[in-house]
Amino acid sequence: MRLRYLALGDSYTIGEGVDERDRWPAQLVRGLRGDEFLLGDPHYIARTGWTCEELIAAIHAEQPSPHWDFVTVCAGVNDQYRGHSLADFREQYGRLLDMAITLAGHRNDRVMALSIPDWGVTRFATREGRDRQEVREQIDRFNETACRLCEARRIAFVDITPTSRAGGDDDDMLADDGLHPSGAMYARWVELALPVAHSLLAPEA
Repeated sequence: MRLRYLALGDSYTIGEGVDERDRWPAQLVRGLRGDEFLLGDPHYIARTGWTCEELIAAIHAEQPSPHWDFVTVCAGVNDQYRGHSLADFREQYGRLLDMAITLAGHRNDRVMALSIPDWGVTRFATREGRDRQEVREQIDRFNETACRLCEARRIAFVDITPTSRAGGDDDDMLADDGLHPSGAMYARWVELALPVAHSLLAPEA
């Protein structure tokens, strides 16, 4: 029987601007299958533009069963983009992590979170006249908060933010909108996430 995988997030999880097979959860599944993990196709609860609070509302609306073998979380960029306070983000992201644990059958060792990538390096940010350093500092603060919340819950946290900054404005690293990552950038994220997923899904001794 294939393991059931639930991918929670926003545009980065649903893969705005790329083919479904190029989304990072889909690439992660292929990598795990290549290593003989029996993982099913991702089930997505994700949409472009969702904040953590909106993602939580969508989870409540769908009411998925709390029996997923693997749950990933990649959220928070829209909280930062919309100017939400760090305190509000802390509250909503914490709630989201708690829901993820519940959905994973109350197993925090089957939940993996990815950090927020830095969209400030992209040409979209330049077109908007955004201060790249300000965006960078805000995202770093949000990610520090997210990391601490994951540590408190013993949830694996994969820091893909430095990778998102390294050549993040290169043509081959961006979708056509100049904002969202391309499949090639998502592949770089998966290189970091794959060994972590390995350790979480490895059969128990």
